[in-house]
Amino acid sequence: MKMKRLVSLVIGLAALTATAASAQAPPDYGAPISLEQAKKVMAGAEAEANKNKWNVVIVILDSGGNVVMVHRLDNAHLGSIDIAREKAKSAVALRRPTKGLQDLIAQGGANLRLLNIGYSVLEGGIPIVVGGKIIGSVGVSGMTSQQDAQTGQAGIDALGK
Repeated sequence: MKMKRLVSLVIGLAALTATAASAQAPPDYGAPISLEQAKKVMAGAEAEANKNKWNVVIVILDSGGNVVMVHRLDNAHLGSIDIAREKAKSAVALRRPTKGLQDLIAQGGANLRLLNIGYSVLEGGIPIVVGGKIIGSVGVSGMTSQQDAQTGQAGIDALGK
């Protein structure tokens, strides 16, 4: 069973790498996001969610995949806590937005092997890049994947302000 999962992981990452090969290489890891930076990301994401009346969970991880902040807005699904964390974990571990995996899954065929790699294949996980380096990631869950990603991106955008 472990060998089957390992083979799926290797094939899935190869497909993801091949798809990304035409784009630029993902950024390297940098120093971990600071608490002050994480607070700015969280505030921006929360503001976007509140503006749209979206009940979501927002998770911010550092560049090592460690939890820095978790925020569950009122009435957000309890299951969204784990989903948001998995989205953030996937984005920082794979050094790219989880939307790339979701897009590959949508193509079907051999890409469906990505469902076995142990990472989230749902849009809504985004690396946080500062100075060309990944300092962490944000994962959002509770609405549609596109709305989750919009919320997370608003948080990242708030960091630059």
